Amino acid sequence: MIISRTPFRISFFGGGTDYPTWYRKHGGAVLTSTINKYCYIMCRYLPPFFEHKFALRYSKIENRHNIDDIEHPAVREVLRYLNFSRGVEINHDGDVPARSGMGSSSSFTVGLIHALYALRGQMPSKSQLAQESSFIEQERIKEIVGSQDQAAVAYGGLNHIVFHQNEELSVRPLTISRDRARELNSHLMLFYTGIQRTASNIAESYTNGFEEKRRQLRIMLDLVDEGISILGSGQDITGFGDLLHEAWALKRDLSPLVSNQDIDGIYEAAMSAGALGGKITGAGGGGFMLLFVPPYKQSVVKEKLHQLIHVPFRFEFSGSQIIFCDPEEDYSAEEIRRDHMPIQMFRELAIPTIGDSRLFHDEN
Repeated sequence: MIISRTPFRISFFGGGTDYPTWYRKHGGAVLTSTINKYCYIMCRYLPPFFEHKFALRYSKIENRHNIDDIEHPAVREVLRYLNFSRGVEINHDGDVPARSGMGSSSSFTVGLIHALYALRGQMPSKSQLAQESSFIEQERIKEIVGSQDQAAVAYGGLNHIVFHQNEELSVRPLTISRDRARELNSHLMLFYTGIQRTASNIAESYTNGFEEKRRQLRIMLDLVDEGISILGSGQDITGFGDLLHEAWALKRDLSPLVSNQDIDGIYEAAMSAGALGGKITGAGGGGFMLLFVPPYKQSVVKEKLHQLIHVPFRFEFSGSQIIFCDPEEDYSAEEIRRDHMPIQMFRELAIPTIGDSRLFHDEN
Protein backbone atom coordinates (compact mmCIF):
# COMPACT_ATOMS: atom_id res chain seq x y z
CA MET A 1 0.00 0.00 0.00
CA ILE A 2 1.15 3.51 -0.88
CA ILE A 3 -0.09 6.85 0.47
CA SER A 4 0.94 10.12 -1.18
CA ARG A 5 0.41 13.53 0.41
CA THR A 6 0.32 16.54 -1.91
CA PRO A 7 -0.22 20.11 -0.68
CA PHE A 8 -2.70 22.66 -1.95
CA ARG A 9 -1.48 26.07 -3.02
CA ILE A 10 -2.30 29.73 -2.74
CA SER A 11 -1.20 32.09 -5.51
CA PHE A 12 -0.28 35.74 -5.08
CA PHE A 13 0.65 37.29 -8.41
CA GLY A 14 0.93 36.39 -12.09
CA GLY A 15 -2.10 34.13 -12.43
CA GLY A 16 -3.23 34.04 -16.07
CA THR A 17 0.30 34.34 -17.47
CA ASP A 18 0.78 30.63 -16.69
CA TYR A 19 -1.61 29.51 -19.45
CA PRO A 20 0.20 28.03 -22.46
CA THR A 21 -1.77 30.23 -24.88
CA TRP A 22 -0.14 33.23 -23.21
CA TYR A 23 3.37 32.19 -22.19
CA ARG A 24 4.19 30.46 -25.47
CA LYS A 25 4.09 33.94 -27.03
CA HIS A 26 5.01 36.27 -24.19
CA GLY A 27 6.49 34.23 -21.34
CA GLY A 28 4.92 34.18 -17.89
CA ALA A 29 5.62 33.96 -14.18
CA VAL A 30 3.81 33.53 -10.86
CA LEU A 31 4.54 33.99 -7.18
CA THR A 32 2.91 31.18 -5.26
CA SER A 33 3.17 29.07 -2.11
CA THR A 34 1.94 25.72 -0.91
CA ILE A 35 0.22 25.43 2.47
CA ASN A 36 -0.26 22.75 5.11
CA LYS A 37 -3.58 21.53 3.69
CA TYR A 38 -3.27 18.34 1.69
CA CYS A 39 -4.67 15.88 -0.83
CA TYR A 40 -4.13 12.24 0.19
CA ILE A 41 -4.11 9.37 -2.31
CA MET A 42 -3.98 5.76 -1.11
CA CYS A 43 -3.45 3.04 -3.66
CA ARG A 44 -2.66 -0.66 -3.71
CA TYR A 45 -2.80 -3.52 -6.14
CA LEU A 46 -6.28 -4.99 -6.03
CA PRO A 47 -6.31 -8.65 -4.93
CA PRO A 48 -7.56 -10.99 -7.66
CA PHE A 49 -10.81 -11.93 -5.94
CA PHE A 50 -13.23 -9.45 -7.46
CA GLU A 51 -15.23 -9.18 -10.64
CA HIS A 52 -14.01 -5.61 -11.06
CA LYS A 53 -10.41 -4.68 -11.71
CA PHE A 54 -10.35 -1.03 -10.66
CA ALA A 55 -11.88 0.22 -7.41
CA LEU A 56 -12.11 4.00 -6.96
CA ARG A 57 -13.25 5.86 -3.86
CA TYR A 58 -13.52 9.65 -4.11
CA SER A 59 -16.76 11.69 -3.95
CA LYS A 60 -18.16 8.75 -5.89
CA ILE A 61 -17.56 5.00 -5.83
CA GLU A 62 -16.55 3.30 -9.05
CA ASN A 63 -15.93 -0.42 -9.56
CA ARG A 64 -14.79 -1.00 -13.14
CA HIS A 65 -13.26 -3.82 -15.11
CA ASN A 66 -11.82 -1.66 -17.92
CA ILE A 67 -9.90 1.61 -17.73
CA ASP A 68 -12.03 3.04 -20.55
CA ASP A 69 -15.15 2.69 -18.36
CA ILE A 70 -13.73 4.86 -15.54
CA GLU A 71 -15.65 8.12 -15.21
CA HIS A 72 -13.06 10.12 -13.26
CA PRO A 73 -11.06 11.79 -16.05
CA ALA A 74 -7.75 12.17 -14.16
CA VAL A 75 -7.77 8.58 -12.90
CA ARG A 76 -8.69 7.22 -16.33
CA GLU A 77 -6.03 9.19 -18.18
CA VAL A 78 -3.26 8.62 -15.63
CA LEU A 79 -3.86 4.85 -15.70
CA ARG A 80 -3.81 4.95 -19.50
CA TYR A 81 -0.68 7.10 -19.55
CA LEU A 82 1.16 4.75 -17.17
CA ASN A 83 -0.10 1.66 -19.04
CA PHE A 84 -1.46 0.00 -15.92
CA SER A 85 -2.47 -3.57 -16.67
CA ARG A 86 -2.91 -4.81 -13.11
CA GLY A 87 -5.94 -4.00 -11.03
CA VAL A 88 -5.63 -1.20 -8.47
CA GLU A 89 -7.65 0.33 -5.69
CA ILE A 90 -7.46 4.13 -5.36
CA ASN A 91 -8.84 6.15 -2.45
CA HIS A 92 -8.87 9.95 -2.16
CA ASP A 93 -9.24 12.27 0.82
CA GLY A 94 -8.62 16.00 0.99
CA ASP A 95 -8.43 18.80 3.54
CA VAL A 96 -10.37 21.28 1.36
CA PRO A 97 -13.34 20.89 -1.00
CA ALA A 98 -12.98 20.37 -4.72
CA ARG A 99 -13.61 23.29 -7.10
CA SER A 100 -12.46 25.78 -4.48
CA GLY A 101 -9.54 27.54 -6.20
CA MET A 102 -6.75 25.85 -4.24
CA GLY A 103 -5.36 23.84 -7.13
CA SER A 104 -7.19 20.73 -5.93
CA SER A 105 -7.44 19.06 -9.34
CA SER A 106 -3.70 19.41 -9.92
CA SER A 107 -2.90 18.24 -6.38
CA PHE A 108 -5.01 15.16 -7.11
CA THR A 109 -3.28 14.48 -10.43
CA VAL A 110 0.24 15.02 -9.06
CA GLY A 111 -0.52 12.88 -6.00
CA LEU A 112 -2.03 10.10 -8.11
CA ILE A 113 0.93 9.96 -10.50
CA HIS A 114 3.33 9.99 -7.54
CA ALA A 115 1.47 7.18 -5.74
CA LEU A 116 1.19 4.94 -8.81
CA TYR A 117 4.87 5.34 -9.65
CA ALA A 118 5.70 4.45 -6.05
CA LEU A 119 3.45 1.39 -6.27
CA ARG A 120 5.71 0.20 -9.09
CA GLY A 121 8.80 0.94 -7.02
CA GLN A 122 9.76 4.02 -9.03
CA MET A 123 10.75 7.48 -7.71
CA PRO A 124 9.81 10.30 -10.11
CA SER A 125 11.52 13.67 -9.74
CA LYS A 126 9.56 16.79 -8.85
CA SER A 127 10.18 18.07 -12.37
CA GLN A 128 8.75 14.87 -13.82
CA LEU A 129 5.66 15.10 -11.61
CA ALA A 130 5.06 18.70 -12.70
CA GLN A 131 5.55 18.01 -16.39
CA GLU A 132 3.56 14.78 -16.60
CA SER A 133 0.63 16.11 -14.58
CA SER A 134 0.47 19.21 -16.82
CA PHE A 135 0.49 16.96 -19.87
CA ILE A 136 -2.33 14.82 -18.45
CA GLU A 137 -4.54 17.79 -17.61
CA GLN A 138 -3.86 19.93 -20.65
CA GLU A 139 -3.34 17.37 -23.43
CA ARG A 140 -5.10 14.18 -22.35
CA ILE A 141 -8.09 15.56 -20.41
CA LYS A 142 -8.16 18.79 -22.48
CA GLU A 143 -8.88 20.95 -19.46
CA ILE A 144 -8.38 24.70 -19.81
CA VAL A 145 -5.87 25.02 -16.99
CA GLY A 146 -2.61 26.81 -16.44
CA SER A 147 0.76 25.31 -15.56
CA GLN A 148 1.45 26.87 -12.17
CA ASP A 149 -0.55 24.49 -9.96
CA GLN A 150 1.20 21.31 -11.04
CA ALA A 151 4.67 22.80 -10.49
CA ALA A 152 3.70 24.52 -7.24
CA VAL A 153 2.34 21.40 -5.54
CA ALA A 154 4.99 19.05 -6.93
CA TYR A 155 7.87 21.18 -5.61
CA GLY A 156 6.27 22.81 -2.58
CA GLY A 157 7.40 26.00 -0.87
CA LEU A 158 7.28 29.72 -1.59
CA ASN A 159 8.37 29.95 -5.22
CA HIS A 160 8.87 32.24 -8.17
CA ILE A 161 7.87 30.02 -11.10
CA VAL A 162 8.84 31.22 -14.59
CA PHE A 163 7.23 29.88 -17.78
CA HIS A 164 9.43 30.24 -20.84
CA GLN A 165 8.27 30.59 -24.42
CA ASN A 166 9.91 27.26 -25.30
CA GLU A 167 7.53 25.64 -22.73
CA GLU A 168 10.26 25.00 -20.17
CA LEU A 169 9.71 26.21 -16.63
CA SER A 170 12.01 27.32 -13.82
CA VAL A 171 11.10 26.93 -10.16
CA ARG A 172 13.03 29.43 -8.07
CA PRO A 173 12.56 29.27 -4.29
CA LEU A 174 12.43 32.70 -2.68
CA THR A 175 15.62 33.29 -0.72
CA ILE A 176 14.10 35.17 2.19
CA SER A 177 14.72 34.67 5.88
CA ARG A 178 12.55 32.39 7.96
CA ASP A 179 11.40 35.41 9.97
CA ARG A 180 10.33 37.23 6.80
CA ALA A 181 8.34 34.19 5.64
CA ARG A 182 6.68 33.99 9.06
CA GLU A 183 5.88 37.69 8.91
CA LEU A 184 4.15 37.22 5.55
CA ASN A 185 2.28 34.16 6.81
CA SER A 186 1.10 36.06 9.89
CA HIS A 187 -0.53 38.72 7.69
CA LEU A 188 -2.57 36.26 5.61
CA MET A 189 -6.08 34.99 6.30
CA LEU A 190 -8.00 32.41 4.30
CA PHE A 191 -11.80 32.17 4.21
CA TYR A 192 -14.04 29.68 2.43
CA THR A 193 -16.86 31.46 0.60
CA GLY A 194 -18.89 28.28 0.13
CA ILE A 195 -19.23 29.03 -3.59
CA GLN A 196 -18.14 26.08 -5.72
CA ARG A 197 -17.29 26.56 -9.37
CA THR A 198 -15.48 24.86 -12.24
CA ALA A 199 -12.18 26.63 -12.88
CA SER A 200 -12.01 25.70 -16.57
CA ASN A 201 -15.32 27.47 -17.22
CA ILE A 202 -14.01 30.67 -15.63
CA ALA A 203 -10.64 30.38 -17.39
CA GLU A 204 -12.25 29.82 -20.78
CA SER A 205 -14.08 33.13 -20.42
CA TYR A 206 -10.80 35.05 -20.58
CA THR A 207 -8.16 32.77 -22.15
CA ASN A 208 -9.84 33.01 -25.55
CA GLY A 209 -9.29 36.77 -25.50
CA PHE A 210 -5.80 36.97 -24.05
CA GLU A 211 -4.45 39.18 -26.82
CA GLU A 212 -7.13 41.74 -26.01
CA LYS A 213 -6.02 41.67 -22.35
CA ARG A 214 -2.31 42.19 -22.97
CA ARG A 215 -2.09 45.37 -20.92
CA GLN A 216 -3.61 43.77 -17.82
CA LEU A 217 -1.55 40.62 -18.12
CA ARG A 218 1.72 42.49 -18.57
CA ILE A 219 1.00 44.56 -15.46
CA MET A 220 0.09 41.37 -13.57
CA LEU A 221 3.42 39.93 -14.67
CA ASP A 222 5.25 43.02 -13.40
CA LEU A 223 3.56 42.63 -10.01
CA VAL A 224 5.37 39.30 -9.57
CA ASP A 225 8.73 41.08 -9.53
CA GLU A 226 7.37 43.85 -7.30
CA GLY A 227 6.07 41.32 -4.80
CA ILE A 228 9.41 39.52 -4.73
CA SER A 229 11.20 42.85 -4.25
CA ILE A 230 9.09 43.70 -1.22
CA LEU A 231 9.66 40.31 0.40
CA GLY A 232 13.37 40.30 -0.34
CA SER A 233 14.06 43.77 1.02
CA GLY A 234 13.53 45.62 4.26
CA GLN A 235 10.43 47.37 2.96
CA ASP A 236 7.30 47.49 5.07
CA ILE A 237 5.48 44.27 4.33
CA THR A 238 2.15 46.06 4.15
CA GLY A 239 3.16 47.03 0.61
CA PHE A 240 2.54 43.39 -0.29
CA GLY A 241 -1.11 43.84 0.68
CA ASP A 242 -1.40 46.94 -1.48
CA LEU A 243 -0.06 44.93 -4.44
CA LEU A 244 -2.64 42.19 -3.84
CA HIS A 245 -5.37 44.82 -3.97
CA GLU A 246 -4.01 46.14 -7.28
CA ALA A 247 -3.72 42.62 -8.71
CA TRP A 248 -7.30 41.76 -7.73
CA ALA A 249 -8.62 44.84 -9.55
CA LEU A 250 -6.71 43.77 -12.68
CA LYS A 251 -7.92 40.19 -12.43
CA ARG A 252 -11.56 41.27 -12.10
CA ASP A 253 -11.20 43.06 -15.45
CA LEU A 254 -10.23 39.86 -17.25
CA SER A 255 -13.77 38.50 -17.25
CA PRO A 256 -17.15 39.24 -15.64
CA LEU A 257 -17.09 35.66 -14.31
CA VAL A 258 -14.02 36.25 -12.12
CA SER A 259 -16.14 37.93 -9.46
CA ASN A 260 -19.81 38.40 -8.62
CA GLN A 261 -22.01 40.32 -6.21
CA ASP A 262 -21.40 37.92 -3.31
CA ILE A 263 -17.61 37.92 -3.74
CA ASP A 264 -17.52 41.71 -4.08
CA GLY A 265 -19.57 42.02 -0.91
CA ILE A 266 -17.18 39.78 1.03
CA TYR A 267 -14.15 41.66 -0.23
CA GLU A 268 -15.61 45.08 0.57
CA ALA A 269 -16.58 43.93 4.07
CA ALA A 270 -13.05 42.66 4.70
CA MET A 271 -11.48 45.89 3.44
CA SER A 272 -13.77 48.00 5.64
CA ALA A 273 -12.70 45.90 8.64
CA GLY A 274 -8.97 46.43 8.09
CA ALA A 275 -7.77 44.19 5.26
CA LEU A 276 -5.28 45.88 2.94
CA GLY A 277 -5.81 43.61 -0.05
CA GLY A 278 -6.76 40.15 -1.15
CA LYS A 279 -8.12 38.00 -3.94
CA ILE A 280 -10.13 34.95 -4.79
CA THR A 281 -7.65 32.10 -5.11
CA GLY A 282 -7.47 30.28 -8.44
CA ALA A 283 -9.38 31.27 -11.55
CA GLY A 284 -12.08 33.14 -9.61
CA GLY A 285 -15.83 32.82 -9.35
CA GLY A 286 -15.84 31.37 -5.83
CA GLY A 287 -13.92 29.04 -3.58
CA PHE A 288 -11.46 30.56 -1.09
CA MET A 289 -10.69 34.21 -0.47
CA LEU A 290 -7.15 35.11 0.57
CA LEU A 291 -6.81 38.36 2.53
CA PHE A 292 -3.82 40.39 3.67
CA VAL A 293 -4.63 41.71 7.14
CA PRO A 294 -2.31 43.21 9.78
CA PRO A 295 -2.38 40.85 12.80
CA TYR A 296 -3.90 43.43 15.15
CA LYS A 297 -6.93 43.79 12.85
CA GLN A 298 -7.55 40.11 12.17
CA SER A 299 -10.05 39.61 14.98
CA VAL A 300 -12.18 42.43 13.54
CA VAL A 301 -12.05 40.93 10.04
CA LYS A 302 -12.90 37.49 11.40
CA GLU A 303 -15.92 38.90 13.20
CA LYS A 304 -17.00 40.83 10.11
CA LEU A 305 -16.86 37.61 8.05
CA HIS A 306 -18.28 35.40 10.76
CA GLN A 307 -20.62 33.70 8.27
CA LEU A 308 -17.60 32.26 6.42
CA ILE A 309 -15.26 29.46 7.47
CA HIS A 310 -11.88 30.81 8.56
CA VAL A 311 -9.05 28.39 7.69
CA PRO A 312 -5.77 29.03 9.56
CA PHE A 313 -2.75 27.76 7.65
CA ARG A 314 1.03 27.71 7.48
CA PHE A 315 3.35 27.66 4.49
CA GLU A 316 4.78 24.22 3.74
CA PHE A 317 8.02 23.46 1.90
CA SER A 318 8.01 19.74 1.04
CA GLY A 319 5.71 19.40 -1.94
CA SER A 320 4.29 16.05 -2.96
CA GLN A 321 5.59 13.21 -0.80
CA ILE A 322 5.11 9.51 -0.26
CA ILE A 323 4.25 9.36 3.44
CA PHE A 324 3.51 5.63 3.70
CA CYS A 325 5.01 2.74 1.78
CA ASP A 326 4.31 -0.87 2.68
CA PRO A 327 5.30 -3.13 -0.22
CA GLU A 328 2.84 -5.97 -0.40
CA GLU A 329 3.83 -9.55 -1.03
CA ASP A 330 3.38 -9.88 -4.75
CA TYR A 331 0.92 -12.35 -6.19
CA SER A 332 2.33 -15.27 -8.10
CA ALA A 333 2.02 -15.39 -11.85
CA GLU A 334 -0.78 -17.92 -11.44
CA GLU A 335 -2.68 -15.58 -9.13
CA ILE A 336 -2.20 -12.63 -11.46
CA ARG A 337 -3.64 -14.71 -14.32
CA ARG A 338 -6.68 -15.44 -12.14
CA ASP A 339 -7.28 -11.70 -11.93
CA HIS A 340 -8.54 -11.97 -15.51
CA MET A 341 -10.66 -15.10 -14.98
CA PRO A 342 -14.45 -15.00 -14.75
CA ILE A 343 -15.72 -15.57 -11.21
CA GLN A 344 -17.14 -19.01 -12.09
CA MET A 345 -13.61 -20.23 -12.92
CA PHE A 346 -12.57 -19.48 -9.36
CA ARG A 347 -15.32 -21.79 -8.19
CA GLU A 348 -14.22 -24.48 -10.63
CA LEU A 349 -10.70 -24.21 -9.22
CA ALA A 350 -12.17 -24.55 -5.68
CA ILE A 351 -10.78 -21.13 -4.74
CA PRO A 352 -13.08 -19.41 -2.21
CA THR A 353 -14.43 -16.04 -3.39
CA ILE A 354 -15.86 -13.04 -1.57
CA GLY A 355 -19.25 -14.10 -0.22
CA ASP A 356 -18.20 -17.76 -0.05
CA SER A 357 -18.78 -19.15 3.45
CA ARG A 358 -15.45 -20.99 3.23
CA LEU A 359 -13.73 -17.66 3.77
CA PHE A 360 -15.29 -17.34 7.19
CA HIS A 361 -16.10 -20.82 8.51
CA ASP A 362 -14.09 -23.96 9.09
CA GLU A 363 -16.13 -26.67 7.47
CA ASN A 364 -14.35 -29.29 9.55
